[in-house]
Parts: sequence; structure tokens; C-alpha cells
Amino acid sequence: MKNRIITLALGALLLAGCSKLNKENYDKLETGMSQAEVEAVIGAADNCSKSLGTVSCLWGDENGKNVKVVFMADKAIGFSYDGL
Repeated sequence: MKNRIITLALGALLLAGCSKLNKENYDKLETGMSQAEVEAVIGAADNCSKSLGTVSCLWGDENGKNVKVVFMADKAIGFSYDGL
């Protein structure tokens, strides 16, 4: 029983360390993808803001590892990353 608990705990730690926010997934993003398609690749956005007909979304930490995507009419029009 103790070994099973240890195995489950280690598995949970390994899964927590597996982030979709990496350069390989960033390279899969394409202009014209919808927000749902982008989120299928890199997960749910941490923050989105709307301004003048665009939606800017941030994945990760503004001051650390992050991906930013700008959408217009639910289509990606620009990408940037830092720390990947």
C-alpha cells in the first residue's frame, strides 16, 4: 500500500512538471488559428484582454516564460514568446 501511494505521488509530480508551454508547441502555432485551436496546443490562457477589436492572450508569466497571441475576429494574427 505504501509503495502504491509513493508511485501515485511521483506520477502526480511528473505530470505537474509537464508543461505545454514550450518551444516545440509554440512552433505548432499558425496564423489564422482560432483561440480554441491555440488552446488545444498550449493549454488555456492565463490572461486575455480586449482592445480595439483585438484580443491579446498571455500564457505563462509576463516577466518569465510566456507566449503571447493576438487574435482578431477569433483568428490569430501575431505571436511572440519569451523564455522558452
